[in-house]
Amino acid sequence: MAIEVLDALDNARTQWYHVTAIVIAGMGFFTDAYDLFCITAVAKLLGRLYYFDSNLKTPGKLPHKVNNLITGVALVGTLSGQLVFGWLGDKLGRKKVYGITLIMMVFCAICSGLSFGSSPKAVIGTLCFFRFWLGFGIGGDYPLSATIMSEYANKKTRGAFIAAVFAMQGVGIIFAGLVSMILAKIFLIYSDAPPFNQDQEFSPVLSTDPGADHLWRIVLMFGAVPALATFYWRMKMPETAAMDMGRVLDIEIQAENDKLSQFKASNSYSLWSTVFLKHHGLHLLGTASTWFLLDIAFYSQNLTQKDIFPAMGLVSKDVEVSALREVYETAKAMLIVALLGTFPGYWFTVFFIEKIGRFIIQLVGFFMMSVFMLIIGLKYDYLKEENKWLFAVLYGLTFFFANFGPNSTTFVLPAELFPTRMRSTCHAISAASGKAGAMIGAFAVQNYTQDGHPNKIKKAVLILAGTNMLGFLFTFLVTETKGRSLEEISGEDGVDYSDDVNQTVARGQRDTPRPQY
Repeated sequence: MAIEVLDALDNARTQWYHVTAIVIAGMGFFTDAYDLFCITAVAKLLGRLYYFDSNLKTPGKLPHKVNNLITGVALVGTLSGQLVFGWLGDKLGRKKVYGITLIMMVFCAICSGLSFGSSPKAVIGTLCFFRFWLGFGIGGDYPLSATIMSEYANKKTRGAFIAAVFAMQGVGIIFAGLVSMILAKIFLIYSDAPPFNQDQEFSPVLSTDPGADHLWRIVLMFGAVPALATFYWRMKMPETAAMDMGRVLDIEIQAENDKLSQFKASNSYSLWSTVFLKHHGLHLLGTASTWFLLDIAFYSQNLTQKDIFPAMGLVSKDVEVSALREVYETAKAMLIVALLGTFPGYWFTVFFIEKIGRFIIQLVGFFMMSVFMLIIGLKYDYLKEENKWLFAVLYGLTFFFANFGPNSTTFVLPAELFPTRMRSTCHAISAASGKAGAMIGAFAVQNYTQDGHPNKIKKAVLILAGTNMLGFLFTFLVTETKGRSLEEISGEDGVDYSDDVNQTVARGQRDTPRPQY
């Protein structure tokens, strides 16, 4: 059953509006990534500022629970926001809730840098409060951006377009390191703070310049800038319903009312109905489980960089540098890893996803991540002591294959596999599963890496190698979507479920009507 409106959209030529949509939706992901990962660059600085103990011979350090809370609370908010805004996107329409997420991100990014008080409890408490709601807004961007882009694109370029939106996450990670590095360098120019261990009497205190308290706040507040820059254009984006899209793409569409009625009648089953579980249950299990397993590793890698870099020799030990110098070196190392490992992986996916396909990219990505992490875990002592450059290369390759692999494809597949009226919700469920995995990374894996103990780090890396291999296996629950229309993939076009729906209704189950945008 081919409805002219859907066929016209699937075969529409690529136009300038597609590029505009990629930029507008992508800037949301730029902001998301910056806000989530900039905390890695300044987390140790917070420890020096608010948890310094003069009785100890080491710089101030965040307690484990506080460190995990600061880095993980935004992920809790993201999970919640994904579910709420994903559901609202299907009920109210994509556009109506798209602007709300951006407003929340701008407001909470600014408030994160204005965390109130001077005591550790006051500052950390308000910081965590605002980062939770920052994450809540970020969570809404995941299902809405993916769904909007999948519904704007034609079937030949859909995967590349969605991957290009997600690739802006890589740009956001780069800027998280770049902005932190540049600001730290500016502060260093006007600071003469000595290294922590220069002497025993004064340098432990003087090594933390008072200006450092402004640095971390500016870094966090900068996350509001890209969101503000695209707010007007996001509000001008039209709804993605077929008729609106027809006007956007300058396509003359003549709706066939009888076919449209038949189309709706045969696809009126609800989420979690027997019909849905029969035709899409395994796909949802596949997208949710693979995203969950991937994010355990991906967020563990990103959030624990500050702990891994000293072991790799990429940054100086904390006692050898001042607080501002430590931020500078950590941010610089983040930038190098992002430029050489993280960023290229995203764009390899954009260029090859329509040639190789989502399924193969995800399989190979999970497998290669497992291999490299297994090598790092088994040979950790050798790599740390005798071959730090090989350590850095292997570590960078895990990022490359995460992004030229499951970190990109787990975002693309849920935007394609499910029917229109529940696409945003199913993407939200999958993304929320991913953030549940990220929370494991933030609240559990960091406990193994924060103290820098070699045996604990080895154990953490080997565990992550195992989760990646599980992701490889669960990938077989999803199917290839390359070159097919959304209606063909989801069964909305060419597959008649009306008998199943009628049987469901006959058993007394009510199905929700298709939402009107």
